[in-house]
Parts: sequence; structure tokens; C-alpha cells
Amino acid sequence: MAVHTFRGLLVIWLSLLLALCLQVMPLPDAWLVWRPDWLGMILVYWCVVSPQRVGVFYGFALGLLLDLIEGSPLGQNALVFSLLAYLSLLLYQRMRAYALVQQAVMVFILLGIVQLVEQWLRTIFGPFSINLAFLLSALIGAVLWPWFFTLLQAARRRMNVI
Repeated sequence: MAVHTFRGLLVIWLSLLLALCLQVMPLPDAWLVWRPDWLGMILVYWCVVSPQRVGVFYGFALGLLLDLIEGSPLGQNALVFSLLAYLSLLLYQRMRAYALVQQAVMVFILLGIVQLVEQWLRTIFGPFSINLAFLLSALIGAVLWPWFFTLLQAARRRMNVI
């Protein structure tokens, strides 16, 4: 049983670190608005699928790593991803009962709230103009959610994890 638990945690952390790499992957400035919130999506997935293992601590730790990589004020992304994990844990039973399209709407709302809080924090910490373009990453994440969820479910079942 201990090997199965270790393997499950290893798969969770590897998927979260892969999402972290996708989150900070360099793109041209015009494309940055279109990048989905990979780290947020994978955090929501693991909070919904395995709420007993993945929680607010994971969001906080990944947010601190993202703060260090991006050079943003320490704790900004940690607060944002902790909030996302908390909201996902509040809604995980509801999300499990929903169809994939309804889950995609919930993911859009969750990612939109998180993006709104992130934009609010950026305006506090420096000169930053706010517009609604930041919601495009939440919208793209919601559009990708059914395929993303199905792909991760198939991979999780194939590896016999959790």
C-alpha cells in the first residue's frame, strides 16, 4: 500500500511540475494572453479527483515556486493558487456530479475569479492597467477542460494511480 501511495504522490507532483513548466514557457508577447492557466487547471483537476491528497498547501507551494520563477512579489501567486485550491475543495463534490460541459463552466468561473484577484493584486503592487483581456486565459482553460479532464483521467487509470 505504501508503494501505491508513493507512486500516486509522485504522479501528482510530476504533473504539477509539468504544468508549472508550461505556465512559464516563453511565448511572444502577443500570445501571452492566449495561454491557458495550466497550473490552475491541473490544480483544480487534482483537487476534484483527489481532495484528500491535494489541497491548499499544494497551491501555496506551487504559487511560491511560480513567484520565484517569474520574479513577482513573493506570495502573490501563492495567495492566488491557495484561493483556487480552497474554492476547488469547496466545490469538488458538486464538480464530480456535473457533466464535463458544466464542469467547464465551473472551471471558467474559478479561473476567472482567480485571474480577477491576480489582476487586483498587480494593480496594488505596481502600475498596471486592468482590462478584460485577462479573462481570455480562463475562457481558453474552460474550452480545453473537457479534453484536459478526459486525457488526465485516462492517464490516471492507465497508470493505476489513486
